[in-house]
Amino acid sequence: MQVIIGTKIGMTQIIGKDGVVTPVTILQAGPATVTQIKTTEKDGYNAVQLGYGQGKNLSKSVSGHVKKAGEKLQPKVLKEFRLATEPEVKTGDALTVEQFNLGDKVTVTGVSKGKGFAGTVKRWNFNESRNTHGFKGNIRRVGSIGSMYPQKVFKGKRMPGRMGHDQVTVKNLVVAYIDKENNLLGLKGAVPGPNKGIVTVEGKE
Repeated sequence: MQVIIGTKIGMTQIIGKDGVVTPVTILQAGPATVTQIKTTEKDGYNAVQLGYGQGKNLSKSVSGHVKKAGEKLQPKVLKEFRLATEPEVKTGDALTVEQFNLGDKVTVTGVSKGKGFAGTVKRWNFNESRNTHGFKGNIRRVGSIGSMYPQKVFKGKRMPGRMGHDQVTVKNLVVAYIDKENNLLGLKGAVPGPNKGIVTVEGKE
């Protein structure tokens, strides 16, 4: 079982013994506390729920739920990971980067950077209109959006709107750096989301 929750710190590069420079994203991965275990016999599927970070003002229902894992536990994030087999951990255990090895391939999920309201040129890479031969004054306008029949705008039409702040999953990122003392995990390549953003890491079973 290779699952953990972490915080994105930022990007850097590491130099191997052979002199090859590798770009990596550093994550503060864990420790994450096991707050609940689900099994096929009891719940219909195998899963483990992890709590990460230090939250505040938890509701009474959430406080009572995580109390089984620790009296003073106040996680900022609760996340459930489905597993193919029954987990070999128990409630209250702490998961760290020790479960990962160099060269492992993992799947990372995070929320991408929010860009606010954006037009079609920035959001969908539309071309600007030409500014000659009857130019009307706005080269970045959308243009015609409807059709002759049926007289409506179809769902999914690429239009101006909120850009970014979507859940993004990146697969097959390689573990290139591990610091067990400080719970740091370095993944080769880019990880979605801004610095200080929360991400989940899942290894291949």
